[in-house]
Amino acid sequence: MSEQELSPELMMVVEFLATCPPFDLLQESILHRVAQNIEINYYRRGHVCGSKNPADLRVIRSGAIDIIADDKRLLDRMGAGESYILSEMYRENPDLTVILYEDSLVYTVPEAIFKELSSNHRDVDRHYHRQLHRRLRRAARYTPEPNNLMRRVDSVMTREVLSFTPSQTIQDVARVMSERRVSSGLISVDGVLVGIITDRDLRSRVVAEGLDVTTPVEDIMTIAPKAMHVDATVFDVTLFMVRNKIHHLPIVAASDDRTVLGIVTTSDLMLARQDDPVNLVQHLSRALNIDAMRAVVDSLPVTMTEWVGAGIKSNQISHFLTAISDAVTKRLIELGQEKLGPSPVPFAWLGFGSQGRAEQLINADQDNGMVIHDSMKPEQADYFKKLATFVCDGLDACGYVYCPGKIMAMTDTWRMPLKGWCYTVDGWTNQPTPDAVMRVSIFFDIRHIYGDESLTQTLQNHMLDRTSRNSIFLSALADNVLQYSPPLGVFRRFVVERNGEHKDSFNLKKRGVIPIIDMMRIHSLANHINAVNTTDRINALIKAKVMTVKDGRNMQDAFDYIMQLRVENMATTIQHEGASHVDNYLDPDKLPDVKRRHLKDAFEVVHDAQGFIKTRYRSGLA
Repeated sequence: MSEQELSPELMMVVEFLATCPPFDLLQESILHRVAQNIEINYYRRGHVCGSKNPADLRVIRSGAIDIIADDKRLLDRMGAGESYILSEMYRENPDLTVILYEDSLVYTVPEAIFKELSSNHRDVDRHYHRQLHRRLRRAARYTPEPNNLMRRVDSVMTREVLSFTPSQTIQDVARVMSERRVSSGLISVDGVLVGIITDRDLRSRVVAEGLDVTTPVEDIMTIAPKAMHVDATVFDVTLFMVRNKIHHLPIVAASDDRTVLGIVTTSDLMLARQDDPVNLVQHLSRALNIDAMRAVVDSLPVTMTEWVGAGIKSNQISHFLTAISDAVTKRLIELGQEKLGPSPVPFAWLGFGSQGRAEQLINADQDNGMVIHDSMKPEQADYFKKLATFVCDGLDACGYVYCPGKIMAMTDTWRMPLKGWCYTVDGWTNQPTPDAVMRVSIFFDIRHIYGDESLTQTLQNHMLDRTSRNSIFLSALADNVLQYSPPLGVFRRFVVERNGEHKDSFNLKKRGVIPIIDMMRIHSLANHINAVNTTDRINALIKAKVMTVKDGRNMQDAFDYIMQLRVENMATTIQHEGASHVDNYLDPDKLPDVKRRHLKDAFEVVHDAQGFIKTRYRSGLA
């Protein structure tokens, strides 16, 4: 059959194959031969792909398949445009099952034709006999499961806590600790934590001082010790212990409930591989210069791709990356103070934007500020300017580039005494100009990074007092929230750029992530909720009954899904083009059908939520 004699149906097959790797590398005449020998089958959802001709090549025209391990774990999901060979899959894992995730149209290329293609075309052989194997092995090895560091701390803490009363003698306490062979004990009253005693305390506060061992232990204990609540993750606890240089950490019921549930020691925490974020933070906390910190930051793009490949979720990845940028910031402040001397009055370093929300990814620029105690004298202002400049310059040198809008502590506008900040917030909320609203969208995602935390808390409380129930300000903010809408047109079609550098793509951050962040922010400001992280805001809004459980979960699912696509897209770009080419643009046609459908569902959740914002807050403009 000649090229001209191909039926319209087979020409459709040729046109489709020309869009699918590795067929897109083949000449059209070869695609004609493939199409002439192809078998077309339609299968219903749930169909199990059997052993009939397992060496044939199968191309998914529409629909999706799941590759399931013998323990029911999902190893991989393949959609339209992807292809597979059952015999090769079985060779890697003979116990797997391939099942149709949804109704699917499948093209089958006979084994003989496929072998002919592989023999004559190196790209075809490389694609199926190398890349597919590596992908399947990676999927089998790194099933998307929660990372060990993101387990709750109660999975590693010691529950049988050695507990004493404040009135027990030092000798009694030391004897019991020796008998139980433990290095610490908690001091509690009716189960509520009031202190902690360690071997080091016995050495430095008793033996070294020659103290009478019949003295009550409350005289030498550490009063009101630092503690973490039981809902914290292993990562949170490990990072907290590293930052505070402590080796014994009590675990209590909640942030506002000091009932003792357990204790964690450094020996309980297994610090993992060299690229573990906790190890990276430790390394940064000891860095002697900017070059040492830059080396760590430079490694993050590759490390992030490994985390993505290991199935670590986007919220965990952004949590890790933010912890690293926090560590860089803190170490720079310490180095700056070593150079300039201690600060003359207390101050607080603030993180704004994605750092403030603990949602940073790679290639983030810096958004920060400094709050200084009102007791600062005019001649002391130069110290803080020099310190802020040192830190911001250092962040830029480490890879956290200067903010294009100059929202940095080195800029006078973003480095002020507390009363100056409060005055500025009053101006923004009393007269919400477009510029003020733009600044609010960055500044009101505020988190304490270093220094006197009471300054940060006072400023945040003032901010919430000024915004909650301020209908005019919230109306202006709502207009900003509605500035970007999800890229969905009529009939659920994606709206993409029609020309330019990003033709056929849309900005996943601007059109998907930012609208969710903006909506959760305005709800939180309106209801005096001090949570800043988007997930924390959603949970707080549900608890405050501002959002229903159903709406909150839908919003969380949409946020998680869009963020996951974002980090996966970044990882793919890093692997193929390098970190310098990473952006937030996504071509939806490169997604499998199932992912496109889920993305549309996520965008619809965002679109519906924006409709509520319009009716809830814009009435203040009337």
